[in-house]
Amino acid sequence: MDGSEHREPLTPAVLGITGPLGERATLVHFSSAFCRPCAATRRVLAQVAAMVPGTAHIEIDAESHLETVRALRITATPTVLVLDAAGSVVRRAAGLPRKADVIAALGAAVAGGTTGPTDA
Repeated sequence: MDGSEHREPLTPAVLGITGPLGERATLVHFSSAFCRPCAATRRVLAQVAAMVPGTAHIEIDAESHLETVRALRITATPTVLVLDAAGSVVRRAAGLPRKADVIAALGAAVAGGTTGPTDA
């Protein structure tokens, strides 16, 4: 999972969603209707979110949220943002993520011991 240039905490309003972020962490998944790896990404993120209490998995249709996509520089689907409890982007990845990488990124978000997005 690579780094992100977005340094401001994300909120439901910024993401264009109505529901809350997770109490401990949030997995934000940008997808599109014709994205074949998005279905597999959805399954991986749902499995990992279920492993850690207080973690939300939010899927956002990129085509319906173009302003958000542009603001966050989302250039491909699937793209996953891992947010900590404050809504700060801890990790970012484009493409189908490996479950182990998502678990590691979620661990960093929950631990709160990161210095921000990093390249991996």
